[in-house]
Amino acid sequence: MTARSVTHATFVLDRVYPAAPARVFSAFSDPQAKARWFGAPADSGWVQKEAGMEFRVGGREISVGEMKDGLKIAFRALYQDIVPNERIVYTYDMEMNGKRISVSVATIEFKAEGGGTRLKVTEQGAYLDGLDNAPQRELGTKDLLDALGRSLAG
Repeated sequence: MTARSVTHATFVLDRVYPAAPARVFSAFSDPQAKARWFGAPADSGWVQKEAGMEFRVGGREISVGEMKDGLKIAFRALYQDIVPNERIVYTYDMEMNGKRISVSVATIEFKAEGGGTRLKVTEQGAYLDGLDNAPQRELGTKDLLDALGRSLAG
């Protein structure tokens, strides 16, 4: 029998990007813009198996794929609240090789600052059965925010 456990954790990440809030918000809300930065690094061997995004309250987003080593990852989100250019709140779960590893609530806030945007990400997660943890998720989110910055710059 598998030992069951749940660990709860919250992390907050703050970034400033040299782009207007509408442009940063669009990087999250426009499927083509989001595809430029959201996902596995180009050198990871990631093969996308399924993807879709319906950006509206009650809409869903999905990304399912496989790494070159055979590891299968699934991300499934439900948009709970959207205030254009100000806030996005969504719930999501992650699966690894068909096993749910976490369920989270993520809040993304966009605030004008100088000529750019302060982006604040708050994630509250339930990490399941020792298959995932907050430090790993925080590191992965930092990597995504770095990719977002590169996308906005280029």
